[in-house]
Amino acid sequence: MRLPALLLSLLPTATFAIQAEPPRYLELVNHAQQSLVSLQVAAHGEAAYSPLLLEGPLRGGGESQIVPLQTQACRCDLRFGFADGRVMRYENVNVCRYGKVRIRPLGAGTEDTEYVVRMK
Repeated sequence: MRLPALLLSLLPTATFAIQAEPPRYLELVNHAQQSLVSLQVAAHGEAAYSPLLLEGPLRGGGESQIVPLQTQACRCDLRFGFADGRVMRYENVNVCRYGKVRIRPLGAGTEDTEYVVRMK
């Protein structure tokens, strides 16, 4: 009879340990000329991206914004969507080590081109 009581007494501790994981945030600095209008994240190498909410369009020229990440993975792929329809993808970003991502200017190209930046 004492074993269930012991298990019940450990339950609040286990729940607290799960909830104790602090949220992770990422600061974005947009050095592109175009406004950033969408952001998606996936664990590195995964195909399933999840959208992250921006406060509004992140204007180019150095405007910054802090966004909460919805993943606990340290290595992530980030997909940036710009107002002119172009897309840039940063692969293998270590969001645990670096809390800031500087979005570089897009090269000349068409809307059909997805620019890829691979981190080491």
